[in-house]
Amino acid sequence: MTEPTTREPLHDMDSARAWVVLSAAFLSMFTVFGVAYSFGEFFGPMAKEFGTDRAQTALFFAITTFAYFTLGIFSGRIADRIGPRPVLLFGAAAMTTGLYATSHVSSLELGYLTYGLGVGLGVACGYVPMVAAVGGWFEARRTLALGLAVSGIGFGTLVMVPITERLIDAKGWRWTYRTLSITTGALLLVAAIGAFRPPSSAETPRPIRDALRGRTDFAYLWISSFFISISLFTPFVFMADYMDSKSIDGSAGLLLGVIGMASIAGRLGFGATAGRLGIIALYRLSFVVLGASFIIWLMAGTSYTMLVIYALVIGVSYGGFIALSPAVVAELFGTVGLGGILGAIYTAAGFGGLVGPPLMGWIIDQHGHSAAHWTALASGAIASLLLIGVRTPPPTSPA
Repeated sequence: MTEPTTREPLHDMDSARAWVVLSAAFLSMFTVFGVAYSFGEFFGPMAKEFGTDRAQTALFFAITTFAYFTLGIFSGRIADRIGPRPVLLFGAAAMTTGLYATSHVSSLELGYLTYGLGVGLGVACGYVPMVAAVGGWFEARRTLALGLAVSGIGFGTLVMVPITERLIDAKGWRWTYRTLSITTGALLLVAAIGAFRPPSSAETPRPIRDALRGRTDFAYLWISSFFISISLFTPFVFMADYMDSKSIDGSAGLLLGVIGMASIAGRLGFGATAGRLGIIALYRLSFVVLGASFIIWLMAGTSYTMLVIYALVIGVSYGGFIALSPAVVAELFGTVGLGGILGAIYTAAGFGGLVGPPLMGWIIDQHGHSAAHWTALASGAIASLLLIGVRTPPPTSPA
């Protein structure tokens, strides 16, 4: 299933083939993020077996997040040149191998390598290239199409996190990683079938440094994404730990599933209303709500109902943030070379993911969960303020 070296024949934008690509992107993101965001369920069993504290165990997730967001700049750029299919196939092989190898590690440090590199490469190859492909196949309904494609992240979280929780309870974390390895490989092979190269790839993308030269809005986007990512990844790593520490009855996996479900509504809702209210304005709103959602967690205490409300609120705002990010980049910088520019933006989330979980783990170890939630709230506020510097561009000819 290698992609031919000749370019795909040009097909009309917004065509039937465009919807095939959208479906492939949905399945790709369903798979890679469903696995990545299931890590919170592995957190407790792995920490217990290896005798590690929260900061050390959270670094497992942090390294992986850093890997897939920073590697996205390379996978996106390569996909701009050779198409998304071979990139996705490489990611499928890396992720399958990494998950299987992780099921056999004898130390957490070895897991940093097997899981971090394997899942990191898998997500990097299954996310940015596929988002860019969808952006390149749609024009009239681009924002809606991108929202539908990235809703795969929410569905993956909704479906795979609770299933992972049950598998770990029934069979243990090592057996569960082996099961995820087989499942991931099969689903990504199916997704690769529909990963067609977009018509816009006939144009040679400019070097990223040329596309971004003199663009202060890129700097604001990058720094704000860094700070919001510190907030965003907190529940995915520490929700189960929080519930255990408070002896709260209920499923942490279900709460993460609620975040995934709510993010679907956010992705579709924000995508559908962006044309009327403006992409940049909605993007700012999603940041404000995401940061403010930690007020609900601070008020929750031992109330599972309040945690459900928190999950709904952060889920909707997170869905809007993810759905609108590619559309914001396309509006500001165009669609030619979109994969490379998206990858450059997403390196911010990589650094935020690298810093955030270990930082929050250290804060929780030293000062408790509430201090970490205040830190997440402050980080979200900083991110929201930085977005004031991003200006809506003047109308241009369609990219």
